[in-house]
Amino acid sequence: MRYNNRMRLDRILANSGYGTRTEIKELIRKGKVTVNETVIKDPGHHVSETDVIRIGDQGTELKDKVYLLLDKPDNMLTACEDKRLPTVFELVPDNYRTKKISPVGRLDYHTTGLLILTNDGELSHRLTSPRYRIPKVYRVTYEGEPFTEEHIAKLSKGITLNEKSGPVKLAPCEMSLTDSNICELTLYEGKTHEVRRIISHFERTVKELRRIRLGNIELKEEKTGAVRELTPDEISGLYKLCGL
Repeated sequence: MRYNNRMRLDRILANSGYGTRTEIKELIRKGKVTVNETVIKDPGHHVSETDVIRIGDQGTELKDKVYLLLDKPDNMLTACEDKRLPTVFELVPDNYRTKKISPVGRLDYHTTGLLILTNDGELSHRLTSPRYRIPKVYRVTYEGEPFTEEHIAKLSKGITLNEKSGPVKLAPCEMSLTDSNICELTLYEGKTHEVRRIISHFERTVKELRRIRLGNIELKEEKTGAVRELTPDEISGLYKLCGL
């Protein structure tokens, strides 16, 4: 990954995951960091993308953008902080917390599954904007009569929700039936609580809701609460989908 212009040495190392800003400053002041084979003891020393930076005998891979995949557990807010309730940010390893990452969109408190966190603002905007029609796939376990092909047809044309605030027209979406009381919904706009509102519209109740795919990114063998970096191929796939 490339970063723009020149940046403080302590900042680029912290942004690249080599420790907190405080830890990095301590390493620099102790003479543990070299730039182009010269020991640098000033944390504010500015570096460029052509400089070779080492920490002790370890080379560095500098990057200003971070892309994380989290398998969000139940009973957690999609937020960076909250005074009352646990948040997904508590699951993020310490070395990423200095990078100003934030969730791409939101999953409800009781919704589990795929959540991307990044500091790439333009990508985050495009992934959540209805304009780019990025598919978001949810697996729904529900109570009530099984859905039918008739429901699938209605959703494919776009339904209108009759709510207290008035009628709300939803964009067409896709439903597939995977079991008697399990279905998968693919949405392209992402209105607040949209899946739950759709299920309620048809007089059924959501028991479990899990996002399993966002664009080209799928949950596979991730464990609940696990965090990992997206692979270069996954990042490239997202960029392609978003026209970047």
